[in-house]
Amino acid sequence: MPTLLLGLLLGFGIGGSLGLLGGGGSILTVPALVYLVGQTPQVAVTTSLAIVGANSALGAFFHRSQGTLNWRVALIFGGTGMVMSYFAAGLSKQFSPSLLMVAFALLMLVIGAVLARQKPTANVNQPQDELRIWKVFAGGAVVGLVTGILGVGGGFLIVPALVMLVGMPMHHAVGTSLVVITMNSLAGFLGHLSGAALDLPLIAAFILAGVAGTFAGARLGRRLDATLLRKAFAVFVIGLALLLLIDNLPKLL
Repeated sequence: MPTLLLGLLLGFGIGGSLGLLGGGGSILTVPALVYLVGQTPQVAVTTSLAIVGANSALGAFFHRSQGTLNWRVALIFGGTGMVMSYFAAGLSKQFSPSLLMVAFALLMLVIGAVLARQKPTANVNQPQDELRIWKVFAGGAVVGLVTGILGVGGGFLIVPALVMLVGMPMHHAVGTSLVVITMNSLAGFLGHLSGAALDLPLIAAFILAGVAGTFAGARLGRRLDATLLRKAFAVFVIGLALLLLIDNLPKLL
């Protein structure tokens, strides 16, 4: 299959994941670029940050037009997480990559199980202005700490934190997470940009198809019941966790 056509198909799928679930971008994009497109892991990471960042920004715009985005929460959560992640990054050097991935997978299993069993709270329709800011800071700090230590921190961490720690409705958590992902992707892209040889036509194909996928995912997510959407996200997180365990657990044994 021609590379550009493959990029269009993959871009639509990745954009759909971001628009619908508020996550899954980097976890899906990096393996696709390495195993299907043939890029090196280093180039794939940089390319992924550009693609996911652009699609997340567009997804945030779509969610804003639907009223499912809280800028104040996104900026406070994202800013706190970036600072905490920076200071916690050095801790990851104390552990082997396989051990970190196993720990990350176990964390994802716990998050997925809690999300799947969580019942709608009485304040699901609570105006977002009433959300307590200290919970936003705490949620951002927790995600930043995990991101800094484990080296991965996309929507599959941000969305559960916004739902379980901050108390946001699922639809609003998905939209708000996209702003945080955009911030993190921009920071990471600038950090990896030096010396990277990027395939600009491929990036453009991913982004253009991702626009359509993100728009479709955002519209579909708006129509789905919040409980169903949360359970779908839980299955998604648990599935990713199992794949990580299968890949990394044998390396520790």
